Amino acid sequence: MLDGKKLYQSLSVFGSLSLALTIPWIVFKVCRAVCLKRNYHALMRKVVVITGASSGLGEALAHEFYKQGCQVVLCARRRQELERVRSDLLRTHPTVPTIPPIIQPLDLSDINSLPSHVEKILAITGRIDILINNGGVSHRGSVITTQPDVDIKIMLVNYFGAVALTKAVLPNMIKNKSGQVVFVSSIQGLVALPERSAYCASKHALQAFSDSLRAEVAAHNISVTIVSPGYIKTELSRNALTGSGTKHGEMDATTESGYLPEYVASEIGRAVVQKKKEIVICTFLPRIAIFLRKYLPSVYFSVMVKRAKKAQLK
Repeated sequence: MLDGKKLYQSLSVFGSLSLALTIPWIVFKVCRAVCLKRNYHALMRKVVVITGASSGLGEALAHEFYKQGCQVVLCARRRQELERVRSDLLRTHPTVPTIPPIIQPLDLSDINSLPSHVEKILAITGRIDILINNGGVSHRGSVITTQPDVDIKIMLVNYFGAVALTKAVLPNMIKNKSGQVVFVSSIQGLVALPERSAYCASKHALQAFSDSLRAEVAAHNISVTIVSPGYIKTELSRNALTGSGTKHGEMDATTESGYLPEYVASEIGRAVVQKKKEIVICTFLPRIAIFLRKYLPSVYFSVMVKRAKKAQLK
């Protein structure tokens, strides 16, 4: 009888403790959901410029922000594909109370032309609230077989193009004392892989630039978000440049099994409304690689040597 009473008392204490922890957790979750909904509502009529918007993640980002009521500005080289994305937005979200999408064809590798493109956008919209630097090109090839011209082209598009476009947009944001700059980097901007030297280098550079920029523009009420996603199921691997500069032309198995672009776009949208400084979107294995690179670098280096040898045998 005494044992039963002790058991009852123990269960009562456990139940009270669980209740004491559960109620604040529920309140926290509800408050967080309310704040998140309010933040999403604040996106209404924001001017969002998206590069690489003609396909893949950029196209998914266009849908993500357009359905939130933003005025999206679609930027990429292929006008015909931008027209297709624009038509898809208008057809898919006909009841969304927003301004029709704007098309601005541009080439990120032509960095001297980017300020004039920004001027054209501002002439229409009057301001730019959010810039999403998403456009880019990947790389497949060893260091020794990759021509320097390929390294330059990848850095020009992935890094210098994003930097030049950001610098062209910043004066307007500073004038308005408001803005947000988003850089779509990669897990490979955190951990470098063999056969991806040029791509990894460009994304590492983007990581460093975003950290410097974040500190400098904070006083102007401008936030900076760096996004590091894992593999995404897009045409990135098919369009990747080989060491000679030709297209890779193949869908890698890792890319084929990657995240859907719509999921990554929704995570980026959430990061934007929460004004997060950095987010990593990946599975467990890349997180292990990040951990090893930071805390057990010798183990990480050993794993990468084995991966490089495996790649060379193909």
